[in-house]
Amino acid sequence: MVEHSALSVTRQGYDAVALTYARMFRDSLRDSPLDRAILGVFAEAVRADGDGEVADLGCGPGHVTAHLDESGLSVFGVDASTAMIELARQAHPRLRFDVGSMAALDIADGALGGVLSRWSIIHTPPRELPVVLAEFHRVLAPGGHLLVGFSATDGPSHPTQVFDHTVAPAYRWWPDHLAAMLRTSGLAEVARMVREPQPTDRRQFREIHLLARKARTDAA
Repeated sequence: MVEHSALSVTRQGYDAVALTYARMFRDSLRDSPLDRAILGVFAEAVRADGDGEVADLGCGPGHVTAHLDESGLSVFGVDASTAMIELARQAHPRLRFDVGSMAALDIADGALGGVLSRWSIIHTPPRELPVVLAEFHRVLAPGGHLLVGFSATDGPSHPTQVFDHTVAPAYRWWPDHLAAMLRTSGLAEVARMVREPQPTDRRQFREIHLLARKARTDAA
């Protein structure tokens, strides 16, 4: 498989800032009760449907992977950045972390009870996102849940928008547009959480979490 240029740029960007990124975000959940709450909802949903294994895709230095592990889930992390995976393994040696691409996961069909994609789709160009969403659907077991986090565009007339990201080119999505893309991929929205920008936020974007579910059968 030939790696597309956006993935290569993203990998190189995060390799270069991995240590700084890890220091900045390792305690981020401590001060984010809304993020902890939606992660808790995701964990409960996975447990309710059989407590299958969970993949944290775009796991970075592994702090959210570790949080899900502490909540009782069987979880592992995947990231395109080798430097990030090395830091995650150092910080959380008991957990599994793999280098990989969301567009071509080394995970068997229907193997997972849950997929977490927390701000990891933002570097995926719009034309390539359907491939990533199809991979999420493929690796989820029937009834499995996806939690995807991203930043919203300025309005419904802007389904996608490029924004200035420190590390690599990045995209925002209108929530209803992304929810429709999930439906096309076989993942039905269950719930969404919207966090309005705060005065102290560097970027004045709304933050969105969409919780979606794969049908239990093709006919469901």
